[in-house]
Amino acid sequence: MSKYFIWALRIIPAVILAQTLFFKFSAAPESVYIFSRLGAEPYGRIGSGVFELIAALLLVYPRTTLLGAILGLGVMAGAIASHLTVLGIEIMGDHGQLFIYAMVTAVCCAALIFIFRAAIPRLLKLKL
Repeated sequence: MSKYFIWALRIIPAVILAQTLFFKFSAAPESVYIFSRLGAEPYGRIGSGVFELIAALLLVYPRTTLLGAILGLGVMAGAIASHLTVLGIEIMGDHGQLFIYAMVTAVCCAALIFIFRAAIPRLLKLKL
């Protein structure tokens, strides 16, 4: 597998996750609306932002890519489920852009987990 392809799979979700942080941490109206609809404002907004920041950082560092991909996929699974069950695909006239970003991030993270699946047993043996 091309190292450039793997780097693209790392960078794309990291950039998407990182660019949403401004909106979450600055209490942008869209973010407040989303988390109010979910009944998780402000703690859910800030908490998800923290997890997204951690995932973005872990994704770009090669030794922690698998951890970042697992965390990123988990966060995006929650976002996608929220879109499909409570929020809807389109939010405040965004034409589904946030949903698409969540899907792209989830697919990239799932691909990274598949690529680095051989390291999962080692990851499970981590002593914290």
